[in-house]
Amino acid sequence: MWRKAYHLSVATHPPMSDDRSGFRRAAAIVALVLGVVGLVISGAGLAIAILPRHFTAGQQQAITTWEVNGRWRNLPAGEIFPGSVGYTLPDTVVQDDPPLELRAVRVAIAPQTGCAAGVSSSAAAAVLHHEGCEAMLRATYVDQTMSFVMTVGVAVLPSSGAAAAASDGLSVTELAAERDGGALPAGVRVVHFSGADGGMYDYSKQVSATLASGPYLVLYAAGYADGRPRVQLAHDSYSQAEITSLAQGVATTVANTLGSAPAAPRCPGSPGC
Repeated sequence: MWRKAYHLSVATHPPMSDDRSGFRRAAAIVALVLGVVGLVISGAGLAIAILPRHFTAGQQQAITTWEVNGRWRNLPAGEIFPGSVGYTLPDTVVQDDPPLELRAVRVAIAPQTGCAAGVSSSAAAAVLHHEGCEAMLRATYVDQTMSFVMTVGVAVLPSSGAAAAASDGLSVTELAAERDGGALPAGVRVVHFSGADGGMYDYSKQVSATLASGPYLVLYAAGYADGRPRVQLAHDSYSQAEITSLAQGVATTVANTLGSAPAAPRCPGSPGC
């Protein structure tokens, strides 16, 4: 009997080729690499969200400028013009170790005004207007014996460059005043108050000057509290030293409060910062 060959009826499976096996291994390696890359990217994103953010130099400058420029609006008037300010006399007048600390006492804060209303001449107003002055803040201080009185003013400018330019512009009026026989330069308009003690504030200026700090121009004028006519302080070294020290002490304190550079800005590091 004829029989079909066995090898013709038995199903055969060809062995898996080496190419297909290599492809599967390569695919597994690629998947592993992609997984590792994804893990690294996820970790980096998590680190960015959790770790503190670092501002660029430009961003730090912008934040600092924004903070300083807004202080005159954001700080309470009593912080801009503190209730009392310490000052000392130079050693050439009083030799004391440690130096005797005197105090200037704030007696009033004037309402905010426009810049022209806060200065003593149209020439000074023109200088401030040219540099973009926005507002004028003023306050009055006396020494502890109420012998001397001063008005300190803050002209709010748009930038430190504008404040410096305004200071330079006002120095021209100072030179003009010197040519006019020693009259004081145009500057802050002294604050006069009514009431039982109103006479205390009605004074003739003995000294007047300006101090630029950031976008602020601090102006001050000081004199005797009893309203006596202006005299040559060079003939009274003690009065000259105390009036000048009083005025500069208050003006410097106000200038530092408003115009000093803040600490470098830092992001707290919370997500979304």
